[in-house]
Amino acid sequence: MDGTDNAKQSTADMSAFVQNLLQQMQSRFQTMSESIISKIDEMGNRIDELEQSINDLRTEMGQEYSASPSASPSTREEPNSGKDNL
Repeated sequence: MDGTDNAKQSTADMSAFVQNLLQQMQSRFQTMSESIISKIDEMGNRIDELEQSINDLRTEMGQEYSASPSASPSTREEPNSGKDNL
């Protein structure tokens, strides 16, 4: 019967080892998942800030563009095509 007890103990040890290993893997996976989600959230915030900066620049450029009539495309003089010089 000693062999049966050793086999049961060996099976219990192996089961505990596998259970512990699975728990460690699950913990590491959870940590990596949280890290990835955190980085995605951070990236999303940066994209939002970038979009806001672009919109602010567009608004600023629009105000400067409308405040300076010499810069508007409709009032710029076209370059001389050379037809007048003939």
